[in-house]
Amino acid sequence: MARRRWFLASIVALALAAGGAVQGRAPAALPQRLTDAEFWKLIQDFSEPDGFFRSDNLVSNEDTFQAIVPDLQRLVKPGGVYIGVGPDQNFTYIAALKPAIAFIPDIRRGNLQMHLMYKALMEQSVDRADFLSRLFSRKRPEGLTALSTPTQLFTAYATAEPSDGLFKTNYQAILTTLAKHGIAMGDADARGIEYIFGSFYASGPYLQYSSAPAAGRSRYPSFAELQVATDGAGVARAYLASEENYRAVRSLEQRNLIVPLVANFAGPKTLRAIGAWVSERGGKVTTFYSSNVEQYLFQDGIWGDFAENLAALPTDQSTTFIRSCFN
Repeated sequence: MARRRWFLASIVALALAAGGAVQGRAPAALPQRLTDAEFWKLIQDFSEPDGFFRSDNLVSNEDTFQAIVPDLQRLVKPGGVYIGVGPDQNFTYIAALKPAIAFIPDIRRGNLQMHLMYKALMEQSVDRADFLSRLFSRKRPEGLTALSTPTQLFTAYATAEPSDGLFKTNYQAILTTLAKHGIAMGDADARGIEYIFGSFYASGPYLQYSSAPAAGRSRYPSFAELQVATDGAGVARAYLASEENYRAVRSLEQRNLIVPLVANFAGPKTLRAIGAWVSERGGKVTTFYSSNVEQYLFQDGIWGDFAENLAALPTDQSTTFIRSCFN
């Protein structure tokens, strides 16, 4: 590729003896929908205490994560369980891999708040253009249709003016939608969502992982740049690249099947709780997207705890691990 690539995604098949296939297991019974009470109970029961990370991480800094989607689609069976960390790049993998349910564990409670925001906005928005209008608090530009390309979508929103009135209305609608689901957020979570939603309002499609340049690179990709990117072969794979991709993610959100959690990958509860829950329903974890979290586990000396947590997940020979490798 002509431009320098700062992100390399590699795919590694897991070979975890503890998670091997069990002979005679009953057919999988993963739910087609979670009730509101079940959804909120999973969040409460499986989450660990809020942790620290050096960035809000509202937008991915991995600018070629779509490149592996064709390989993933050949390797990963649909209808399994997806586990992935971080913001909305997970939606692109989810749209491509069609899991039955997705868990999004992240050490920051802010990530949970952001995914609850996304849930509410997607439930309210019948198509991509409506979703972006709400996310950016900008009036929907004329002429956008279900056939609009991602470039057409983001070109239109690049010149749309932010609206303080829309921001206030949409923020209240987020809280109202979550309340209807019985999600009992406290003031801290409401303020967290307001801060995150305010970041999208202020920067719109230009929002980045960080406004400060990283060592060795001039800038991070923007929200819009990640959505108009392709897999390197010219195929747009992002979850906002097509209405089909968007609807696949929205359908899971409407059925409470994208479950955000607060978790340390090496923590004592979350990954083991997910594993037990999936095992009880005869399911398999088909995909585990770790981003670059592993480098922090090496630094903190808790790699062994992470490995033991992985070994507790129900897997099979096709279970696939996705990691990002920088530099």
